[in-house]
Amino acid sequence: MSGRSKQRRVRDPARDVSIQVLEKFSLVTKFARDTTAQLFGENRLLGSNDDLRDLERMPRIRRVDDRKTEIKEDQMLHSVDHRQEPAVCTPSYSSDIDTSCTGDRLTPLGNEEWANYFDTEGHIALSHALRKRIFYGGIEPGLRHEVWKFLLGHFPYDSTYKQRAQLVVKKREEYLILKSQWQTITEQQAKRFTKFRERKSRIEKDVVRTDRSFEFYAGDDNSNIMTLRDILITYSFYNFDLGYCQGMSDFLSPILYVVRDESEAFWCFVSLMEHMAPNFHRDQNGMHSQLLALSKLVQLLDFPLHNYLKQADCLNYFFCFRWLLIQFKREFSYGDVLRLWEVLWTNHLTEHLHLYICVALLKSHKKKIIEEEMDFDTLLKFINELSGHINLEAALRDAEALYLIAGDSGAACIPPGTPPSLQVAYVDEVVDNSD
Repeated sequence: MSGRSKQRRVRDPARDVSIQVLEKFSLVTKFARDTTAQLFGENRLLGSNDDLRDLERMPRIRRVDDRKTEIKEDQMLHSVDHRQEPAVCTPSYSSDIDTSCTGDRLTPLGNEEWANYFDTEGHIALSHALRKRIFYGGIEPGLRHEVWKFLLGHFPYDSTYKQRAQLVVKKREEYLILKSQWQTITEQQAKRFTKFRERKSRIEKDVVRTDRSFEFYAGDDNSNIMTLRDILITYSFYNFDLGYCQGMSDFLSPILYVVRDESEAFWCFVSLMEHMAPNFHRDQNGMHSQLLALSKLVQLLDFPLHNYLKQADCLNYFFCFRWLLIQFKREFSYGDVLRLWEVLWTNHLTEHLHLYICVALLKSHKKKIIEEEMDFDTLLKFINELSGHINLEAALRDAEALYLIAGDSGAACIPPGTPPSLQVAYVDEVVDNSD
């Protein structure tokens, strides 16, 4: 029986807000709907939009001091295990997007070519060319620990070898000072420091369930898990207003794996969070603007799909929440996540490529979605089950094509300030050197 052929239940606003906490990780079941409806009764209105009334209500990210949702959210967030190796992929990818306008894919950036981007003092003068190169080819695994520090903004492109060496020493000292702030808290102080206790407890619970199937974090008494914990607690002191939210460990895990240095991983994470933090803000405006932009992009690039989702009462796009919140971290193998993120971090063409990837994935499955008349629950389940079965290279190529097809009209669909924001150091250069 198709989703739409089922009798549609009457929506209750309070109940909808209750279930959205679980829906945000795309793991909603009838049981989850029934049980979570009993946990919450408070509405959270973010504001209206004439085009997308369904986006008026947004799920609230659970912060460590939101104790009511802790048990159920824990179960839902960590019920998706991350794959160490790519799953056997037989995607039903039936894209009808013309990709003839896209650039040629290249082999990954290697050591010899990487060295040619530096002048004698260590500056990278052609950073736009470098980022374009990475966009189309990625980076060899053994080189990522160097290149990611530039992509993430830890190292400025115009810095010298000497300046970067000095920066490493300076930042390591700063990190140790920050870390000592919570390490020296006594038991008596902790009793009077509720936020610290709650955040530390939440982090300790999360890190032991982060990417444990991946060898780097597997096994008992794994020191890398303890390093994850230390970095996240330190970050909660560095950015005390934001603190810690579930999903942050998903961002940190690949960074620590690649960089292999606690201090530098911390500062790379800090740089990343400068752009991704709006995903975790209490007002949820960062996620609101992305979901709004996604809806407008689908309306622009595939009106029949938009029209179907409108009829199916799915224009809130909450079924894509996890994709956006943690940048597809749970949708691909670990190796593909590294490849995807370094492409996104180049900010080549656009800083919002992730939105076009969402559109590409939805378009590739449009036929199935419409023919099976998926309602919200069915669509949510279907999107969740795509995890591990998405062809990354096809999705990247389609996303590039959609960006080029959309042009200025696509850019107009994205509200100013929509995360992730373009790094300041790139702005003038992109304007001057973009193709």
